[in-house]
Amino acid sequence: MKGTKAIVSGHSRGLGAAIAGELLERGIPVLGLARRGNAELAAEHGDRLAEVVLDLGDSAALAAWLAGSALGDWVAGAEQVLLVNNAGTLQPMGPLPLQDAAAVARGVAVNVAAPLMLAAAIAQVSAAVGEGTTGQVRDRRVLHISSGAARKPYAGWSVYCATKAALDHHARAVQVDATPGLRICALAPGVVDTAMQGEIRASTLERFPLRDRFAEMQASGGLIAPAECAMHLVDFLLDEDFGREPVADLRELMR
Repeated sequence: MKGTKAIVSGHSRGLGAAIAGELLERGIPVLGLARRGNAELAAEHGDRLAEVVLDLGDSAALAAWLAGSALGDWVAGAEQVLLVNNAGTLQPMGPLPLQDAAAVARGVAVNVAAPLMLAAAIAQVSAAVGEGTTGQVRDRRVLHISSGAARKPYAGWSVYCATKAALDHHARAVQVDATPGLRICALAPGVVDTAMQGEIRASTLERFPLRDRFAEMQASGGLIAPAECAMHLVDFLLDEDFGREPVADLRELMR
């Protein structure tokens, strides 16, 4: 898609890798942000994939990177910029007495601080690049990968539930801001067959009482393949109706 560029956090594996791959297959250059690169995507798509090795749990490091020119250089020349805030962590799992304070801080940094920082940076750098210029950055779209856990409490997931709920409410508030040329949505993708599901199945019942329910879903084929989810997710991201509702569920959109 000519004139469109995308930024995808957590592109090195799982749903993030599938989203980045789907965008690249559609001809959209991708800037991937993760703690490690994605050699498979890089080999397949060459210079259409740019990668930044960055720990999104380190807010100071992310702020330092955003203070530089790399993001502005990437966005330059685009008429449409897509940000997919996909990176996330389930940790710390378990009831409050079992939660390590440092793990709580990291969970909030990865799941909340990083997406909000990137969203603000995209809005600012896009506006700066487009200022006084014809034919640049008319459409900015921010997609937070949320979860059903943002809308329903789960035992053992208090940090995960709270951080995903924060993304939902951030999207609602940003929509109220009504910034011209900026659309946002927090989207729950459903239960996707990623390493995070493996992490759930490997947990103890003490830390996640519903572990066996998720294991049964995997055994019965009830999980969504990352590639299928990514296809529908990118369709939604590129649709003219994207951002009309600030909070959505991909499963409902697919009905």
